[in-house]
Amino acid sequence: MPESPRNWRPIAFANRPAPPLKLIAVPRRPTPAISAKATTPARAGFRQRYDTIEAHRAALVARLISLGEAAQHHPGYRRAFTLLNATFRRAKLTQRLAILQAAAWLIDILEKLTTLT
Repeated sequence: MPESPRNWRPIAFANRPAPPLKLIAVPRRPTPAISAKATTPARAGFRQRYDTIEAHRAALVARLISLGEAAQHHPGYRRAFTLLNATFRRAKLTQRLAILQAAAWLIDILEKLTTLT
């Protein structure tokens, strides 16, 4: 019959001597002659990225407004404006580029539809 958990006792290791600690020498890694940071181009700052994306948004809004009366009756027109305004403002900076790409695609579709009619 197996022992129950109540009868369980820890085994005392105090009587055993600890094994000697063995240290292993690890050779140093060679340092590269040119550091990685010096070779990579400097990333644009937050303000520069923000201004670039904002200028792209303004260009898309101008394209959307220039479509004229025929496109304004299309439901995609309102959706493109929603993408460029409310959705764009709620999104974080990293997500805004994807929103602008979606709006640009929708504006392309609207331009094609208005040239057909």
